[in-house]
Amino acid sequence: MRPTVEVHPSIHRNTIGDALQRIAMRSPERIALQYRERRWSFQALDRAVNRVANHLLALGLSKADRVAAYGKNSDAYLILWLACTRAGLIHVPVNFSLTEHELTYLLNQSGARALFVDDSLKNLIDGIPDQPLLAIHGSLHGGTASDRSDILGIATGSACDQPPKVGIADTDVVQILYTSGTTSDPKGAMHTHRSLMTEYSSCLLHLDIKPSDRCLAALPLYHSAQMHVFTMPSLLAGAFTCLTDMPTPEEILRLLKTEQLNSFFAPPTVWIALLRHQQFVEAELQHLHKLYYGASIMPEPIALELAERLPQSGLYNCYGQSEIAPLATVLTPDEHRDRPTSCGRPVSNVLTRIIDPSTGEECAPGVAGELVHRSPQLMVGYWQKPDETAEAFAGGWFHSGDLGYRDEQGYIWIVDRIKDIVNTGGVLVASRDVEEALYRHPHVAEVAVIGVPDQKWIEAIAAVVVLKQNATLDAQALLHHARAHLAPFKVPKHVHFVKQLPKNSAGKLLKRVLRVQFGAPARSSLGEPGDNLRQSEASAR
Repeated sequence: MRPTVEVHPSIHRNTIGDALQRIAMRSPERIALQYRERRWSFQALDRAVNRVANHLLALGLSKADRVAAYGKNSDAYLILWLACTRAGLIHVPVNFSLTEHELTYLLNQSGARALFVDDSLKNLIDGIPDQPLLAIHGSLHGGTASDRSDILGIATGSACDQPPKVGIADTDVVQILYTSGTTSDPKGAMHTHRSLMTEYSSCLLHLDIKPSDRCLAALPLYHSAQMHVFTMPSLLAGAFTCLTDMPTPEEILRLLKTEQLNSFFAPPTVWIALLRHQQFVEAELQHLHKLYYGASIMPEPIALELAERLPQSGLYNCYGQSEIAPLATVLTPDEHRDRPTSCGRPVSNVLTRIIDPSTGEECAPGVAGELVHRSPQLMVGYWQKPDETAEAFAGGWFHSGDLGYRDEQGYIWIVDRIKDIVNTGGVLVASRDVEEALYRHPHVAEVAVIGVPDQKWIEAIAAVVVLKQNATLDAQALLHHARAHLAPFKVPKHVHFVKQLPKNSAGKLLKRVLRVQFGAPARSSLGEPGDNLRQSEASAR
């Protein structure tokens, strides 16, 4: 028998920090990142990450301590995240638009020992009660280089720029991604180096990310789609990323043009805002070849308009959720031609079934059910929530909460979030079906469909509508249009016209806000907000 040889564990390891070191050694002088006036080569970025990682450990943080980041996009934000991956710490990204109560909950629930905040956001944390475990406070963007806890100052300072000596395994938890908490307190999805690295390989393979790409990262880095589907895979591919903290249509169009960027991801709400902006044509976007969208369902008329107005570009539909790191399926540009509303097929590292939620049995092609997954990309569980973890993984599959169906060729269509299905008079209606029909009206810029309490129908379909600039439209005309495109039971009972729809800082539509705003069982709303005259209800029966 041959003697057993002990092999150092890092020889076979594949952590995020290892991957960054590899690309830094392969392309040391290549520019990896630009933020405002600062440009970082891969080598400079790698050394900055080491400085911050060593400094975090010198501050007294230990392996698996949680480090909360409360800031907008910046090079310092990205460096802190990468430093956590190399120091064996657990990064906790925090939505910078959270209220004091929500922020307090996340800090408490995660047990964060350190909190790094943009200077411009520090006033928002003044009222937070003292956290017993929160021992370290520091600044992200906007701090001073003399501050020994300022990330940018540390990154450009004189700290040791060699990798810290910390025993890290690729099975270690490296980030806690909190869900939006639409119906209950947010849950923290625990991701390991392995789950994220596996997902990065899926992104590189299925999203055609190349070293020659010039990418715009405009959506918040706290959001899993921007960070883990685009920014990190692009970085590890050796591509260039232009990072901005101002995701306004004007700034996005300016950067796309002046930096000659060829790749951009945004949720449908942001693409709609760009299409409607007066500077869209002036931006001369002929160099923009890769149009990525996700985070919510893209209305078919908008996808077709994008394809028509940017014919040199390819559309990629990216579907998933934070618990799966978050990419689960992709619809490529070639596949858009025949199936523009499909979310594509599962990526190579994901196995997806569609099941009857009540029986767990596999649904036949064309029959809607819940999407469930098995994948090495999946979280290992919800942080300190064993009951919720057991429920999510019931039956040996991860339950997505999304309703969809598959065709004979394996392509998947998302019908809706299960919670967004409207049960009106005992008939289930997908809000997406109604939204698609209303988007076909030439005067409609944006629309969200929700279910609201109703004495007769239990739930009634309500449409909340934003009109295009200078357009005029009344509820009766819109309902006349709806009747021409929808079955009678799908026609909205209520129409509300608003100036804008509520969205979070990642551009994701907040239907829960609309349910609160318009959910009180009351009169039929078939006119402008504030109109006290009762109009005839739009009968759909």
